[in-house]
Order: sequence, then structure tokens, then C-alpha cells
Amino acid sequence: MIGNRTIEVLIIEDDLRVAEIQKRFIEQIEGFQTVGIAASYLEAKSYIDILQPDLLLLDVHFPDMDGLALLKEAKQQRKQMGVIMITAAKEIDKVQEAISIGVFDYIIKPVVFERFKQALIQYRDFQCKLETLGMDYPHITQEQIDQLLQKEKNRLPKDKSQLPKGIDPLTLIKVLEVLKTASVGVTAEFVAQEMGVSRTTARRYLEHLVSGEKIEADLAYGTVGRPERVYLVKK
Repeated sequence: MIGNRTIEVLIIEDDLRVAEIQKRFIEQIEGFQTVGIAASYLEAKSYIDILQPDLLLLDVHFPDMDGLALLKEAKQQRKQMGVIMITAAKEIDKVQEAISIGVFDYIIKPVVFERFKQALIQYRDFQCKLETLGMDYPHITQEQIDQLLQKEKNRLPKDKSQLPKGIDPLTLIKVLEVLKTASVGVTAEFVAQEMGVSRTTARRYLEHLVSGEKIEADLAYGTVGRPERVYLVKK
């Protein structure tokens, strides 16, 4: 909620199965409500104009439009709403363009619930702080601005500038998210299936996290065959 008001969310996603998953995620987070699902440019334009949502969950690629172009158009019309990109688009130019337009967060598919929830909660907290400051102060200080714009420090690895070749920080975050949602140790094959990457890629990221002491690895012995390496977050 923003104050005592429920945050109204419009999902703009042409894959209705993905949209339904996002809708179900929203239902699990207090203070948010899905007011519509738009799968095309015309639907998105109409729903934005009629529903005037607080927050958009927006994909980049659509058969009949580019999500970022839609966002630019909405911004030019002075639509006051937050935007979280949820997309498979990993191109650096798309990420840079989204940031330059002013999106609140950028999540790469497939979406893990905890990362999804984190983004929505951070958006809600940001808006609450903004409204509180607006009610209490006609002008705010630099310190208050710094606190308002402060992002969660632990979202990216602290040593992201020193990551070895072949290790992408955003992919590293997603690997950690998969591990954090698992109640038991998982294999490289499991992580690969969850993320839609090769087993070799998953293992490379997992071993990097082990070497950095972010996670730990052990051997699981099955009934037949060789023991398998499993990974889990350190407690």
C-alpha cells in the first residue's frame, strides 16, 4: 500500500501464462492488486489511459510494439506511474535505455518469486517515503534525498567490478536467487533447468560462488552411479 491505499498494478505481457504467474505472485504480496493484463499495444494504451495504474510490470518485446517505446510515449504524456521491467531482454543497450527512461527496477526472466517480491516491496517503500516527505516538508535536504534514493546494498556482489571473464553480475544474482529459494542442496542440472541455461554455464557460476565462499558444495550419493555435487547457501 501507499499510505493506506492499495497499489494498483497493470501487467503488460503478451504471454498470458507468464502474465498469470505474475498475477498470482502479486496476490501473495500484501498491499498490491492487479487491475488488468494487457497483451498488445492497443490494450496497453487503453488500460493505461482508463485505469491509470500506480505501477506497470512491462515486457520489452511484443509482436506489435517495443515496450520501451510504449514507456517513452507514456512518459511524454506525463503519466505518473512506476515501472518495473520484467523481460528476457538482456541486451545492454535495452538495460541502459530502460534506466535512462526511469524504470524502478529491471528483472530478467524467468522470474523468481523472492526477486519479484523484493522489487515490489522496494517500490512500495520508496513511494511511502516520498509521500511522507511530501507531507512533512515543503523542501527536503540532501541527506533526505540520499536516503530516499538508497538502493539495497546487497543486490549485487560487492566485487562486481572484479568479476572474472564469463561471469555476468545479473546472471550471478539469478543463480543466487534459485539457491535461496531451495530448501535443500541443488545440482548444476537443476539450476540450469530453472534458469534456461546450459549445465556447463550453471556449473561455472556455482563454482565461482563456491570459490568466493558465497555458497558451499557437498556430494550427494544416490543409489546408483557416481556421487553428484550439490550446492547450497551458507547458513
